[in-house]
Amino acid sequence: PGRRHITKPVCEITYGIREAGIQTSVLVLDAGSGIPHDAPHGSLGSTFGLKSEEAKQVNRHKLCLIHFGNVRSHVIYKARLFLRYVKIPTIIICQTPIDMEDFAKIGIKTKDVMPVEPTTEGMIVDIVSGVVRGESSPQSKIDEVIKKIKDNLN
Repeated sequence: PGRRHITKPVCEITYGIREAGIQTSVLVLDAGSGIPHDAPHGSLGSTFGLKSEEAKQVNRHKLCLIHFGNVRSHVIYKARLFLRYVKIPTIIICQTPIDMEDFAKIGIKTKDVMPVEPTTEGMIVDIVSGVVRGESSPQSKIDEVIKKIKDNLN
């Protein structure tokens, strides 16, 4: 995994999680920007991906929290690729409004809606939307993240 600067809001959310007494680890994916190669509209720029060593590192934990950005279709297809290899329960953080049905429609297992034909190993257990990449998060969003982490660890 690469060494890149942890930007807002990830740094603030991580700090809040640690302040709440929850052990946390941060991983910046080497190919974290762009969209997966199998997304319907393809990718003209960078392509989102996940290295096997990154998946192994994530799978060592009890719960995954991942920020996938602000473009609805990108969030959905990134989640599908990610959860093909990440087997632990996952909370999606994003800017765009989105729900469990949006993920289930393309085969992603979710806690609330199971797809007809699942295409992922992992499962989405919660969603926190309204978190803007590169911007400070209001305390209410950080509190929402912490509550959902605690709910899913218990």
